[in-house]
Amino acid sequence: MRSKGFNHGRIACCLTLASSLWLAGSLHASFIFQDIINLGDTTFNQELGINNGGTISGYFGSGQMGHPNQGYTVAPPGYTTFTSENFPGSVQTQVVGINNTGASVGFWSNTNTGMDANFGFTDVGGTFTSVNDPSTPSTGLPVNQLLGINDNGVAAGFYVDGGGNPQGYLYSLASQTFTPVTVMGAGNSTATGINNAGVISGFYNNGTSDVAFIDNAGSFSFFQAFGDSTQFFGINNTGYAVGTYQDGTGQFHGVLYNIAAQSFQSIDDPFAASGAGNGTTLNGINDQDQLVGFYANADGNTIGLLATSIPEPATFALLGLALLVAAFGRKLKVL
Repeated sequence: MRSKGFNHGRIACCLTLASSLWLAGSLHASFIFQDIINLGDTTFNQELGINNGGTISGYFGSGQMGHPNQGYTVAPPGYTTFTSENFPGSVQTQVVGINNTGASVGFWSNTNTGMDANFGFTDVGGTFTSVNDPSTPSTGLPVNQLLGINDNGVAAGFYVDGGGNPQGYLYSLASQTFTPVTVMGAGNSTATGINNAGVISGFYNNGTSDVAFIDNAGSFSFFQAFGDSTQFFGINNTGYAVGTYQDGTGQFHGVLYNIAAQSFQSIDDPFAASGAGNGTTLNGINDQDQLVGFYANADGNTIGLLATSIPEPATFALLGLALLVAAFGRKLKVL
């Protein structure tokens, strides 16, 4: 789950800078998967946002004491050259959302104790601004996170209120104003993304599980994959949202949601480990149907991922290649 602090529950790692490549067949789209790994900490990488140019925002480092989150962006071709992006003077930074102008958002902390305050930020052309909703309690451990940004300079995020409940909001970079994102009757909300039309992705907790939502000008639609706990983390301009759901065994699965059709596809990285607390999370999507996120592998490591949709005519050729390689007991690689 990408919220409520720097200390994420899943421990992480990756094996090599060479990226794993595999074909995931499905009833809908098919994808090629590629590992995205920063050598600053090969045990923990999460990819959180992607723009139409293919630039990915993310971070390495688990957030456990002595392993601070360190933000970065990484761009094609190759996805091997990482650019450090950390809030000035911070101890920890996560770069979460990035738009098509290169502006990014996320959150930062001035400590690395495992229980750390979070402060939202924007980065426009290298100019960083700390962003915190004025409704955030002045006592206790403040939590503010910005999680997505559109091309109009509107960011989506949340703060934690005095009762420990997340409260979603939008932030306008131009006017420096905040607008609540409220799910009527819920008492909590987390706004995670916003597209250029102003449609918002997010989730709330109903007391027993998380419910994903799409907010179109105050008109909400709600979704739970297979009736299980579901969170949306990102939205694009062509009518899709991404996120994760947790099944009855505690396994995480990525989800790709068609907003107009109200239909979904379950997506798992082929090398994700099975078992409670393991699996795949999708965090971002661009307009070219490229997905980013992370998965937990069999060694207990968290691996950043990029999943690229492939045209249908190419699916069968790649499937044949994948089966041929599998027959020889090898794993396809991309350098």
